[in-house]
Amino acid sequence: MLELHLDPLGGVAGDMFVAALLHLRPDLETGLAQAISLCPMIEGVDVEFVRHDDGTLTGRRFVVRRDNSPNTEHRHHHDSLPHEHGHSDWRRIRAALTTSKLDRKTVQHAGAIFSHLAAAEARVHGVDAEDVSFHEVGAWDSIADIVAAAWLIAEIDAARWTVGALPLGSGRVRTAHGLLPVPAPATAILLEGFLMIDDGVGGERVTPTGAAIVRHLCDPTGSSRATRRLVGSGYGFGARKIPGLSNCLRVLAFDAIESLAAPERVAVLECEIDDQTGEDLAQAIDNLRALAGVLDVVQAPVFGKKGRMMTHLRVLADPRAREDALAAIFEETTTIGVRHSLVERSVLPRQTQALDVNGRAIRRKLVERPSGRTAKAEADDLVGVAGQAARAELRRRVEQMSAEENER
Repeated sequence: MLELHLDPLGGVAGDMFVAALLHLRPDLETGLAQAISLCPMIEGVDVEFVRHDDGTLTGRRFVVRRDNSPNTEHRHHHDSLPHEHGHSDWRRIRAALTTSKLDRKTVQHAGAIFSHLAAAEARVHGVDAEDVSFHEVGAWDSIADIVAAAWLIAEIDAARWTVGALPLGSGRVRTAHGLLPVPAPATAILLEGFLMIDDGVGGERVTPTGAAIVRHLCDPTGSSRATRRLVGSGYGFGARKIPGLSNCLRVLAFDAIESLAAPERVAVLECEIDDQTGEDLAQAIDNLRALAGVLDVVQAPVFGKKGRMMTHLRVLADPRAREDALAAIFEETTTIGVRHSLVERSVLPRQTQALDVNGRAIRRKLVERPSGRTAKAEADDLVGVAGQAARAELRRRVEQMSAEENER
């Protein structure tokens, strides 16, 4: 399945998002136009998919028209307040979506995007989300943007969405509530946790609609370092012209490459210890290994300053347990400094199964390797078996039984 990455060069707005996806998938244009006609709140609205060339890049624009007139004043940047924009209650929008003839997935995505907007507006104005009335976002062109975005999200059905650092912007934006700072208050709430960058270009770079779409699709802490194959790209332009910068949102499409050893993040904590007895350090390591979230603890002899023998200690932990592991190292050992970082590791799929071997219950570790499955007897289950030859025979028998299963 596809993984899609949003690269907000010029910013993010609802119309830019739709245009970028249509540039990537022009085959969806006809279906999108039909879907928009099924939404009762935007009756009489026509959409146009316009080829765009800003002299540097080419792509698409998504233009929404009513009575043959595009609402250019509201597209992406609120440079002036549109005269015809009233307000729409969140309850009314939700009811219209629910009772429309739109497919259920589109309704779910659109409802989720509006829910994010309602929650943000509720925090800004100190009201319950159920009592929110949208102003700019409740206008017919913004509703069309969200419905269009929701339909495309449902149709493309990407396995994962990520987003790059979002441009901060600056200045003021004119709204129904008067002049507000950029990012607008609701937008700032929606973008909490996401990486932001101040590229020195002012104006409203991310609109509330764009922010709500990003919040709906992307994990603020998510990124992908896995090997992926780039298979396509699309550029969606906004109406505003930015000197020296293409005002576009780029979408990059990737095919995920399946890997048995999918990368994951792990915390690594390391230190050297030269003033703790071997007995006490052994107990400390046992205590660290038993700590929730600790994956493994290893030790190795090393030479330190003045030729002293020291113990190098390395703890692998779940990233969420890093702080607990750090505190435990300071409590259990005599070290006064710990190096720690987040790194990637690749782990093969594995499982443990019980096996009856010559009347003895022995667990085996099954590991899926690129060349096939391997099996190994659990060492703890061989405790009590006298003689090296007897233990070796049990190990051989476990491997043989596993090989016979693989052949079947």
